[in-house]
Amino acid sequence: MNSRRSFLQNTLLGGLAAGTADFWAKALPAFEKPDKNAFPVVIATWAPNLKANAAAWEILSKGGYALDAVEAGVHVPEADPRDTSVGYGGFPDRDGHVTLDACIMDERGMAGSVSFLEHIMHPISVARRVMEKTPHVMLVGEGALQFALSEGFKKENLLTDVARKALEEWKVTSKYKPIINVERHDTIGMVAIDMQQRIAGACTTSGAAFKMHGRVGDSPIIGAGMFVDNEVGGAASTGLGEMVLRTLGSFLVVEEMRRGVHPQKAAEIAVKRIVRKYPKQSEEAQVGFIAMDKRGRHGGYAIHPGFSFVVYQREENKVYESAGFLAK
Repeated sequence: MNSRRSFLQNTLLGGLAAGTADFWAKALPAFEKPDKNAFPVVIATWAPNLKANAAAWEILSKGGYALDAVEAGVHVPEADPRDTSVGYGGFPDRDGHVTLDACIMDERGMAGSVSFLEHIMHPISVARRVMEKTPHVMLVGEGALQFALSEGFKKENLLTDVARKALEEWKVTSKYKPIINVERHDTIGMVAIDMQQRIAGACTTSGAAFKMHGRVGDSPIIGAGMFVDNEVGGAASTGLGEMVLRTLGSFLVVEEMRRGVHPQKAAEIAVKRIVRKYPKQSEEAQVGFIAMDKRGRHGGYAIHPGFSFVVYQREENKVYESAGFLAK
């Protein structure tokens, strides 16, 4: 009995110790003392999002809050009618509806999300209101729209002439098939660390072009489209959401970093798991991840070549071309 009691006491004390930041700081390489010169820093999917990074940096460089930075950053593609993958100008579903998904997460682990939202140009801001003003994490469809309108958001027509024309052209064959890197942009995921080393993330999209009405991808799902943990870092995804949903890819990336893995390697692990589980689908679809750890180190990786990401750090806003696991 004494040995059993001693074992239980030691197990309990070990569990309590494991719950402390000091324990993890000593146990895991990911929590090595960060290079303060690395902050602030912001990373986002796809080269065209240099402007989004610049908007986030405008806040970060003045000592601003990471959560404000990622919200302002992704506002840029959300409001750009030329970006057919995000917000205003996003390609509609096959019934002609522009439906938007977004999620946001702060350094405390609080999160907000909206899905299947119509008529609101900035779903990321609605997601933040869900996080800050409701007891919920996620609102969808008509309920999300009603909430947005009650919060003062303006109801707008988000279907542009370009998007409408693209839908009519698609209807000629009505074939749904993802085309890898067709425009060198897609869903924007963004992770930022501010001068106070607070980590926040955001992800926003109009989803797959000409999808079935009601389809939801990975972008509004915490742990799939985006995930941050202030003890570790953050990650976000882009590409075919169904493949990310099945693997909770962004959460996986963060958990690998928690084990001490470099962000680049963590992104590679997530991609390779998807390819291993879905080899046939991976031949025809793209998924990419960005990752950044608490030390300000970053990385990105994709199933196929052609994925790019952008990092603003040490006064430089830079495009990185990702390697692809299935490079020919």
